[in-house]
Amino acid sequence: MRSSIFVLAASTALVTASNVAAQTTPAASQAPASTPAPAADRPQLGAFGFDAAGMDRSVKPGSNFYAFANGTWTKATAIPADRSSYGMFTLLDDLSTNRSREILDAEAKRPGSKIGDFYASFTDEAAVNAKGAAPLQPTLAEIKAVKDKQQLAAAMGKLLRQGVASPFAVYVGQDDKAPDTYIVGMMQSGLGMPDRDYYLKTDAKLVEAKTAYAAYLAKLLTLVGEPNADARAAAIIAFETSLAQAHWTRVESRDSDKVYNKLARADFDRQAPGFDWTAFLGAAGVADQGNYLVAQPSAFTGSAKAIASAPLPVLKDYMLVRAINAAAPYLSQPFVEASFAFNQTTLSGTPQNRERWKRGVTLVKNSLGEELGKQYVAKWFTPETKAAALDLVKNVIAALDTRLQNLAWMDPATRVKARAKLAAFTPKIGYPDTWRDYSTLEVRRGDLLGNVQRAEAFEFQRGLNKLGKPIDRGEWGMTPMEINAYANPTMNEIVFPAAILQPPFFDPKADAAVNYGGIGAVIGHEISHHFDDQGSKYDLTGKLTTWWTPQDIERFKGLTDKLVKQYDAYEPLPGMHVQGALTLGENIADLAGLTMSYDAYKLSLQGKPAPVLDGFTGDQRFYLGWAQVWRLNYREAALRQRLLTDPHAPNEQRGNVVRNLDPWYSAFKPATSDTLYLAPGDRVRIW
Repeated sequence: MRSSIFVLAASTALVTASNVAAQTTPAASQAPASTPAPAADRPQLGAFGFDAAGMDRSVKPGSNFYAFANGTWTKATAIPADRSSYGMFTLLDDLSTNRSREILDAEAKRPGSKIGDFYASFTDEAAVNAKGAAPLQPTLAEIKAVKDKQQLAAAMGKLLRQGVASPFAVYVGQDDKAPDTYIVGMMQSGLGMPDRDYYLKTDAKLVEAKTAYAAYLAKLLTLVGEPNADARAAAIIAFETSLAQAHWTRVESRDSDKVYNKLARADFDRQAPGFDWTAFLGAAGVADQGNYLVAQPSAFTGSAKAIASAPLPVLKDYMLVRAINAAAPYLSQPFVEASFAFNQTTLSGTPQNRERWKRGVTLVKNSLGEELGKQYVAKWFTPETKAAALDLVKNVIAALDTRLQNLAWMDPATRVKARAKLAAFTPKIGYPDTWRDYSTLEVRRGDLLGNVQRAEAFEFQRGLNKLGKPIDRGEWGMTPMEINAYANPTMNEIVFPAAILQPPFFDPKADAAVNYGGIGAVIGHEISHHFDDQGSKYDLTGKLTTWWTPQDIERFKGLTDKLVKQYDAYEPLPGMHVQGALTLGENIADLAGLTMSYDAYKLSLQGKPAPVLDGFTGDQRFYLGWAQVWRLNYREAALRQRLLTDPHAPNEQRGNVVRNLDPWYSAFKPATSDTLYLAPGDRVRIW
């Protein structure tokens, strides 16, 4: 289980990110590339680090704090045509993409540069188009040559290593109950739509998506010359629906205890008969393991049964479309257009594909991220920024430590253990100390799909190579270019890539209150994931174990149940509510992160009163800094997908978590009749 602050939408940006300040003004979508940078001694945003021009002061803070802080920005900011949503995270992603392009354009002029050759293999659109579907033909021929279900299982295992999905995902990670050991993990997989709900629910919009999916599968089959595409697509969807019926819900799948199921090799044949596990595991390269962690055992049982019941031709067609779908973005234009039309336009509402160079940057970042990251941090991440971020981390950790010492609902003995866990944290800032070695990855200029397949195989094998070796505690799960952060409970670590340590999250020239409301609360968010409803199940060594008393667990659940109920009441789309149980971990982290960062901000004042800046008190600036980082406009389809699948609540609801915090009431004085107002006894206070 790894928890992040945010999940960027699948599409990336059109807007040129030449200046962050310019793009957060109300006229963001028209900001000229030549807008001058702010003076060196001034913050990039507004007078003190907050874009006050983006506020809507006609909205009462107590009615909708998110809209009060961001309403004018929301109304004036158009979503770029190649985005499903647009906001502060995506704005910085634009900036990261542009900076990465500078590196890759230069590297593409140096034959033999892995990142340059990989990038050039994508950006040479004419060469890719000239090949049509030819690069995929060996894979398709392999699937079509399958004679029985044993061979089918072997093909699934082999293609898994090239990034082609099957009903069972395989990876290598830490054993949650023995975190000093690597183990092969497995989980349910294999659906072509984002979630089981897209197959099983009868909402009109989901039915529309399913109809579009059938047309997409038929299109893929037709593009590779297969006949009877419509009927074959319908049979594939019927098979995938049987998989969806077996799948666990996302709420079930986020329970760390429920998804820890250690199976021996013989258990697969006994618990999930009907599938040739020997052929599958052998082809995947993991047949020699004594034990496996299986996240959803009953889904494995149901999926194996579905495979046993399905005719071989349907299963072969299923693997054909999985292979074509995986390869489509790297084939000729008809494949690219078909993939985009369904995976981006239908599912996320994005009307226009990104420029090719942007897609190329993303591909290289995903495939050789740390090779690109070396140059990225050398150019755009300073030691001073890293040191300042570490200081913020230390301050927020100290704030939580103080709270733990005085936490009334937790047993004193548990508090001691919680403080020990906090003291054992490993913060990682900016980039890894040791860069990943890509020397064994072969990259050929002019062989795009081959490069993608070899990169997938390299990463899969990199995981297998960990088995039997000590845990690599220096490994990173994100690249330096990502606008995100994460907490990893089995490592007891918090990780902040370089690219998020920029305005509006962090600006050394900005007011401290805004920085603590921005990156400080993000830091607190990730720290608190180690104490949320799932992270709290891991001790200071990263072991999944019960270290709280039953009374602690009961009292904690009483508090978190209130938070579930609070978020369940939000209805961002007509008839669609936030799933309080699915988003619980992130909502706890938002609430706790703000709580401890506020304390850290107060400590940073060293007993001195905060100045009033532009009419805003220090506390007001703190909460405005929080609201500003959640500025985001959605397309309806993207918001629908988020409500169905994302463990993060929509950004408006994240911004409005302030309604649970007593200092926010003192700062903005909402009326008891205001929408956000909660009586003191109804405010959720956990940490």
